[in-house]
Amino acid sequence: MSNPRIGFIGLGNVGGQLAGNLLRHGIELTVRDLDPQRVASFVERGARAASSPRELAAGVDLVITCLPSPAVSAQVMEQPDGVLAGLAPGKIWLEMSTTDHAEARRLAARVEERGATAMDCPVSGGCHRAATGNISIFAGGSRAAFERVLPVLSILGQKILHTGPVGSASKLKVLTNYLCTVHLAALAEALTVAKVAGLDMNTTYEGIRISSGNSFVHETESQVILNGSRDINFTMDLVIKDVGLFDDLARDHEVPLQLSALVLGIFRDGARRYGEREFSPNIIRRLEDACGVRVLGEGFPAQMVDEEPKIPGYEVVPRPRSLP
Repeated sequence: MSNPRIGFIGLGNVGGQLAGNLLRHGIELTVRDLDPQRVASFVERGARAASSPRELAAGVDLVITCLPSPAVSAQVMEQPDGVLAGLAPGKIWLEMSTTDHAEARRLAARVEERGATAMDCPVSGGCHRAATGNISIFAGGSRAAFERVLPVLSILGQKILHTGPVGSASKLKVLTNYLCTVHLAALAEALTVAKVAGLDMNTTYEGIRISSGNSFVHETESQVILNGSRDINFTMDLVIKDVGLFDDLARDHEVPLQLSALVLGIFRDGARRYGEREFSPNIIRRLEDACGVRVLGEGFPAQMVDEEPKIPGYEVVPRPRSLP
């Protein structure tokens, strides 16, 4: 796409960072959010504000939604003054929310009835990488649509994977979020055991980092756990939503999972104890309270910052694996 006009709906923790990248790259941007302060901050930086999703969609070439749940996405798309009412042939809708794959396909079919093109393009890597444009993007849709939007996705992210038809990206995203949550729950247990067993927590962090026990989650979320802020800009209600979507996907295909139900139970208990909007890494507080300890280290950041410079995004092409 050459010099597209883009509309962005949903300026929350992730969406606001993604939209900010578009603005910094000189994109003609129109925004919409229920929080007027978020909208005002974008208008101050040169964006336009739309009074409704319909008005936004009618005035741009490409609409991006980044919203907290499938129900909210459906409302924004299908209300009388919603996005669908403003779409026309040639326009594109990118669903960048973490959503249900069947719902992504259902809404995509309605978009296509309007003569527009639909893709689901969820992101993965955390708010700190969304802020720099180094986040990863899964893109579900036709190959022609993918190639058309790749220049925009290359601004928003770094590693971009075409996953197949609409809905495939959402399936893959909930799978990766499930894995992230399992790692977080396991790290909460491991770090608490380390504390109670008398290990130095800075040494423990490094030991895990350089070992086979390492993970992306450890290198990021363990740091804000050990700082004490537990601020990763992601909350327990969102964990429950995402793992629930993964659990539904497995159930639809009759896969007899065991860990998924355990992890959901842990985070539902955490939400009951500390509130649905509590930061997800503070799931460790269940174990801290039970053991009468605080699991803290020294010199860890309160929030993660991506120090990797922005490079142009590029397509990640899966390679066939052959036996030697």
